[in-house]
Amino acid sequence: MLVALTRRLLGRPLPRSAQAGETLPSVLALPILSSDALSSVAYATEAALGVLILAGSGALAFSLPITAAIVLLIGIVVLSYRQTIEAYPQGGGSYVVARENLGTTASLVAAASLLVDYTLTASVSLMAGSQALSSLLPALLPYETPLALLLLALVGWINLRGMREAGRMFAIPTYTFVVMIALLALAGLHNLVTVHGFQPDAPPLMRAVEPLGWFLILRAFSSGCSAMTGIEAIANGVKVFRAPAERRARSTLLVMGLILALMFVVVSGLGFLYGIAPHPDITVLAQIGQRVFGAGSTLYWILQISTLLILALAANTAFADFPRLAAMLANDAFLPRQMAWLGDRLVFQNGIVVLLLAAAAVIVISGGETGVAVNLYALGVFCAFTLSQAGMVVRWWRRRSDGWAGRLLMNGLGALSTGVVLVVIVVSKFSAGAWTITIAIPLLVLALARTRRRYRRVQAALNLQPGDDLRVRLPVRSQALGNQSIVWLPYWGRPALDALRYACTISDRVVGVWVCSEGDDREQIRRNWQRSVGEAEGEGAGLELQLLESPFASAIDPFVAFVDAEEQRHPESTFTIVMPMAIPRYRFDDLLLNQRGLNLRRALDAHRNRVFTLVRYYLPA
Repeated sequence: MLVALTRRLLGRPLPRSAQAGETLPSVLALPILSSDALSSVAYATEAALGVLILAGSGALAFSLPITAAIVLLIGIVVLSYRQTIEAYPQGGGSYVVARENLGTTASLVAAASLLVDYTLTASVSLMAGSQALSSLLPALLPYETPLALLLLALVGWINLRGMREAGRMFAIPTYTFVVMIALLALAGLHNLVTVHGFQPDAPPLMRAVEPLGWFLILRAFSSGCSAMTGIEAIANGVKVFRAPAERRARSTLLVMGLILALMFVVVSGLGFLYGIAPHPDITVLAQIGQRVFGAGSTLYWILQISTLLILALAANTAFADFPRLAAMLANDAFLPRQMAWLGDRLVFQNGIVVLLLAAAAVIVISGGETGVAVNLYALGVFCAFTLSQAGMVVRWWRRRSDGWAGRLLMNGLGALSTGVVLVVIVVSKFSAGAWTITIAIPLLVLALARTRRRYRRVQAALNLQPGDDLRVRLPVRSQALGNQSIVWLPYWGRPALDALRYACTISDRVVGVWVCSEGDDREQIRRNWQRSVGEAEGEGAGLELQLLESPFASAIDPFVAFVDAEEQRHPESTFTIVMPMAIPRYRFDDLLLNQRGLNLRRALDAHRNRVFTLVRYYLPA
């Protein structure tokens, strides 16, 4: 029943051959990778105005030069990342670029920054979406937190169903929001030309609580830089695009940058000309919509609903990139291996689930308010920006290929610009909560490094070493084959050899089963097998190796099917399933070891007439 319910909710398993079909054309890749960046215009201007208003109503005029500076920065970062895509067509996120050019420590800082940023992106976008809805329907103000959690569950469910479905579902709301901002610009321009004029309205009179100075202006600038979150997503997700992926990704990034800059200018410009000031119960964008379209009009409702949807769906950028980054870290042994497992729908479902839980925790702790979180999550993304661009500078300097000087200059400008903004954010926002991120990132880096160090120690204990006895004594076969063993081989090492040796002592026939994944070297597996079995007298007698292919992502289903087939072929035999199990020395090791074996045992538990034997291998300290 549980399997049937899961299949109904998430869809039937997709074969690995369909993974190429999960790539997207540019028209669908744009909304799935750019919804975070494009939706940020709904709260970036408001974040900057929320700081400026502390110096009184007159300080709101500084929103225009701040907007101009941010638009210039958007252009620099977009052009810099176009070069990154060209250099890393397989996907050039900050982690990859820093790892290859700046070293392990820098790459872990970039990865930790992005993991924090993606978590905050998902939670902030969904909280802002619930606020857009409460601006439209004030009766929902007390329920913003439950609404954000409901939206989070919906977005997570869509992503668990697979990338193609996410792209289709997110395309319409994203493009609707872009069209509504364009209509807002046209209607606002018509009103300014024909009725209002270009003399800005005076904002509501508010008393200053802080003096206007460079420090406050820099704080407002750093808050407005939240408009730039999500720009890196296209460089991270080049593999999402259909061929030619590199060219499509570069073009899509340029289009996204232009749309983002224009939308940001529209919202900030109209807000300034209409004298809009932050309000606790209605967003800045909603106030502009009321002035231009009229409160209660159909276009105003469409604007607010499309804002709600794109803010809710903007979390999808995090759901697209957080699991992918976590999988890369897992493949490099910085996170538990199961974070790199593909689910039945060809998505990294464990990463999606972890992000769901982390984002839900942020929403609950924040109480549905975006204020603090908006100020924090620009820090992580600018840290990643800076390390990525610095890594590209090192790459061009080392290679010195054709045109390297101009490329180095472009990425150098990007690194310098984003580095300065990073310092501004840390200094200006430190007392407002940025100190939590400056502590969280080093702690996360330490945890990643310690995970890899422990993996290396564990693998050294499990791997076969020179001088180890590789021989496996063959079973003594009887004519009846009354006892047979099937040995699960998740890897070739000391526990696997111990399991085979044990099975040969209790059975007439032993079958070692290896379910092959994409990265497995099948010839090397066979050579390893022959090194052990081939040294015994009567080579191969009663001891077989089966390499199973899985058309789906699961490595468990083929093994279960093989066991079923063997039992049907030999109904007179008693089968023992022998599983090697590395026994952890420390509690944390449980996350690093045996996870697939435990899932396999649960999958077989529902079947009858099966005997399980765990052959334990105790890890040293």
